[in-house]
Amino acid sequence: MGEMVMAGYGMDKAVRASVSFDTPCGALLRELEQIWTEIGERDQDKDRMFLELETECMRVYRRKVDNANAERAQLRQSLMAKEAELKALIASIGENTTRFKVDEKRTSLKDQLAAVTPLVEELRTKKEERIKQISNIQTHIEKIKAQISDHSYQNNDGSVKHLNDDHDLTTRRISELQMQLRGLQKEKSDRLQKVFIYVDEVHCLCAVLGMDFAMTVKEVHPSLHETNSENSTNISDSTLEGLTQTILKLKAEKKTRVLKLQGIVEKLYKLWNLMESTEQERRQFAKVAAVLGSSEEEITSAGILSLESIQETEDEVERLTKQKASRMKELVLKKRLELEDVCRNAHMEPDINTAPEKIIALIDSGLVDPCELLSSIEAQIAKANEESLTRKDIMERVDKWLSACDEETWLEEYNQDDNRYSAGRGAHLNLKRAEKARILVQKIPTMIDNLIAKTFTWEDERNVPFLYDGVHLVAILEEQKLRRAQREEDKRRCRDQKKLQSLLLKEKELIFGSKPSPRKTNSFNRRTSNHHSNANGTGFMTPVPRRVSAGSATPELLTPRSYSGRYNNYFKENRRLTAAPLNFSAVSKEDSMSSFASISGSEPDSPLYLH
Repeated sequence: MGEMVMAGYGMDKAVRASVSFDTPCGALLRELEQIWTEIGERDQDKDRMFLELETECMRVYRRKVDNANAERAQLRQSLMAKEAELKALIASIGENTTRFKVDEKRTSLKDQLAAVTPLVEELRTKKEERIKQISNIQTHIEKIKAQISDHSYQNNDGSVKHLNDDHDLTTRRISELQMQLRGLQKEKSDRLQKVFIYVDEVHCLCAVLGMDFAMTVKEVHPSLHETNSENSTNISDSTLEGLTQTILKLKAEKKTRVLKLQGIVEKLYKLWNLMESTEQERRQFAKVAAVLGSSEEEITSAGILSLESIQETEDEVERLTKQKASRMKELVLKKRLELEDVCRNAHMEPDINTAPEKIIALIDSGLVDPCELLSSIEAQIAKANEESLTRKDIMERVDKWLSACDEETWLEEYNQDDNRYSAGRGAHLNLKRAEKARILVQKIPTMIDNLIAKTFTWEDERNVPFLYDGVHLVAILEEQKLRRAQREEDKRRCRDQKKLQSLLLKEKELIFGSKPSPRKTNSFNRRTSNHHSNANGTGFMTPVPRRVSAGSATPELLTPRSYSGRYNNYFKENRRLTAAPLNFSAVSKEDSMSSFASISGSEPDSPLYLH
């Protein structure tokens, strides 16, 4: 009992010692002890109740301590999580770590947490911005890749989720993605430019060929002609390859049509020239006709190679071909007249095989193609023109010789005029002309000799005789030379006879005396006024030039049949030429010029034929 009291007493002391009576709790304990004393509680009971109170207080303190520890642990865990997230965000977005460090020694957990939380929120916001930026760049990249690969782009959230789990959101990665995007954008721009160039070339080719441009490009890809902005122009490899193949096909078709149209236009030109079509008829096909002299690249007019244009040209060729048959006879005859005109001017004989009556008979019989006949006559015209150039020098000398012969005839008439020295009107002009005519007449023999030599040179060079209106010129000149010698001989005999008569007359006068003779009447002025006066009535005698024509030649000036035969035999033996019809061959310009230079200054003698 004593031990229990002592124990109780000891417990009471311990309880009371643990609580300061200066505190509100100690005051309450004193008040409680006083109450228990008044009640008469025993000390053991007091100690027991004090022990219970202390035990209950310890439980309350422990609970408070445990709660505080739990809160501290939670704060530490939250702080650690925030710091870990902060480090992850810093590593993900690649920010500098110095500005995000927190002083753990000088601040409490709550202060540290309060300092870390805004930093984490800031980095979270920056991360979201980076994710959006990268997602936007990747979306553009995927779209361009889909356009290049010709795959449809599907927008899904998988890429965004992947970015949330992605730890690389640094500016370096953004720069790499932007560089990749710029490369793809450049490739897209290049492809788009190439597509536009191809489409423009297809448009030009379709315009020239008269083909449907929209249908042509839609066969390659529908987006190439759609105006809807939602569907962008396809730039895939398959589209570029399709455009390339389309251009090659169109170019091949263009080349085929150009060759076809050029052949048709060539026929059209021949028919125009043949039919002598008017300018108005040709103007309708002026654009189409320009194809003949143009290269394939120069043909760019819209519709010029269309099937309709080619068909219209073919129809025109067919129409002119039908008209050609009816007008060919007229054209051939017209060319024949042109040939005769060229030969007439050059004093040559045209080919008798293409005479008008023979041409008509050949065309009507159908034995000869009119085009070939026309080409033959045109070739004869060309040969005749070339032949006339080679004959030009000799023909000019023949003209001078004929002019000299005309002057000789005038001089003979002038010398027969007894009043030629009278002081009449125009007498001094006739006197001057007579002086010039005498000088010119003295040159006629030299003219004939030079002309004969020139003609022989021409014949030696070409191995053909020189014909003047179908008659051998050398034979004519030799005939005229012979006639001139005969005439000179006759004049000499006449002069001798006159001298003899004059001597006989003088002897007779000496024997029988002189007898007045009747005065001769002068008819020369009257004759010259009717035939040789000029337009103003001056009395100056101008002879009309006389030329040769085969139909109007007088027999005495043409080579006689016997003489012509003799000359032909001479020509056969000495010049070895045949009597076959002459073939007017082309002679070089150098031969004609050398021939002209070799005999310049020579003149002919007397007229070949007089009208």
